[in-house]
Amino acid sequence: MSALIRYISKPHPVSGVTNAKLGIWCFLASELMLFGGLFSAYIVLRGSASEWPHGSAVLNVPLATLNTLILISSSVTMVMSWASLALKNLKKFRFHLSMTILLSLAFLVIKGFEYHSKFEHHHFPSTDNFFGMYFTLTGLHAIHILGGVIVNAYLLFPGSKLYETEPEQFLGRIEAAGLYWHFVDLVWIFLFPVLYLL
Repeated sequence: MSALIRYISKPHPVSGVTNAKLGIWCFLASELMLFGGLFSAYIVLRGSASEWPHGSAVLNVPLATLNTLILISSSVTMVMSWASLALKNLKKFRFHLSMTILLSLAFLVIKGFEYHSKFEHHHFPSTDNFFGMYFTLTGLHAIHILGGVIVNAYLLFPGSKLYETEPEQFLGRIEAAGLYWHFVDLVWIFLFPVLYLL
């Protein structure tokens, strides 16, 4: 299959990147437009609102801070998984990618507790514009986290068989998954202060 599709493992001479890297950058550009539009809507709604609650007064800042630390740690383990694979250490690769998945699931569990608390206090997306934006932005982000968990779990288990036959191609897949994961983390780095601290 590799012989039929060019530039899977080797960079294209013009662009200097592989197909996977070009594809993931195009995908991330579309994701940037999606979140950029939502952040723009947040700015417009907040700017035109006569009253807007302070995030720290209605949201759980300590839990969100913990989630921020968890997500940053998962970015580190994602890089370590790629580096371990580049050094041909499959055991360390599996360990670090497993840690990335576990940290991602921890993020989602904490977010679930946070949502449950909001629902118990009768705060829903329909409550007001603040909670509408809060649930939209954090909910969409959580869906992206879940997508990353699914992709990483695939690469950890059935997808890792590719390493035996095409190690360079598999390394490219991990790099593409890592770029996606860093983007998801970066989105949270913006969401955390905008929603919880401002």
